[in-house]
Amino acid sequence: MSEYQKVTQTIEVSVGESVKIIRQLQEMSQNELASASGIPQSTISAIECCRINLGVERAKQLARALKCHPAVLLFSGWDIEQESAA
Repeated sequence: MSEYQKVTQTIEVSVGESVKIIRQLQEMSQNELASASGIPQSTISAIECCRINLGVERAKQLARALKCHPAVLLFSGWDIEQESAA
């Protein structure tokens, strides 16, 4: 493993952007995600545009529909090394 270097360049991704990215990777429209999650399309749009907070309950609903863990949505920018240094 000594031949590998840790990546130093990172991209900040908001919670809303992580929802949008995962939705698009699964080739789902906002309407399809709304149907699958039970969350209105207008709310999904507001989450993706960071106009409203995702919240734990909505994260669980979206995670089930997107087949991912809620933490992927809620903590997209969390850095364990930065947190352990604090």
